[in-house]
Amino acid sequence: MATNKILLLTALENELTASLAPAGVEVVYMGIGKVNAASVTTAAILRLQPDLVINFGTAGKINPALHGLLEVAKVIQRDMLAMPLAERGVTPLSREPAAYFSGFGDAVCGTGDSFVTARDEWLAASGVDVVDMELFAIAHTCHRYGVAWRAFKYITDDANDASHQEWAANVHLGETLFWERMAGGF
Repeated sequence: MATNKILLLTALENELTASLAPAGVEVVYMGIGKVNAASVTTAAILRLQPDLVINFGTAGKINPALHGLLEVAKVIQRDMLAMPLAERGVTPLSREPAAYFSGFGDAVCGTGDSFVTARDEWLAASGVDVVDMELFAIAHTCHRYGVAWRAFKYITDDANDASHQEWAANVHLGETLFWERMAGGF
C-alpha cells in the first residue's frame, strides 16, 4: 500500500521514541484506554488528514503459542458488557460493526479498559490472541473517517496475575522490532 502521510499512534512514550520515526510519519501519544484513544485519534485524523493510521503498542497474550511482534488482522471490544441488550462485545442499539478488520496480519486483539490479570474463557472462545486497551477505539474512529489502519502489538506479558510486573519490565522491548518492521515499508 503506497501512502503519503502516516499517523503513528501509541499510548506511552516508553513504548516508542518519536524522534526515531522516519520522514513522513507523525507520532502521537494517546495515553491509556479507549476514551483517550478515541479522542486523540479523532483530533489527529482531523488535523493531519493521514492516508494511513498505524497503532503500535503492547499487549498481553491469551494465545500461549504467540510471542514477539504481531500484526493485528481483527479487533473486538472485550469489555462491552450490555447483556441482555446485546451479546458480550457488541454495542447495543448501534449500527457500528462489532469487529474491525485491517486487511493485514492474522492476530485477533480484544480491547478493553482493564488490565487483564486472569484467564477469561470468553476471550479464548472468541479466538482472541492478545489484549490491549486502545485498538478498538482507534479502528472504530478510522472506520468513521474512512482512513485505513494497521496495528502492531508487542507481547509483554501473559495476561495473568504477574502481568503488571511483566509489562513494566518489557514495555520498551518491542520498539526496535517495530522500527525494523516499519523500515520494510507498507
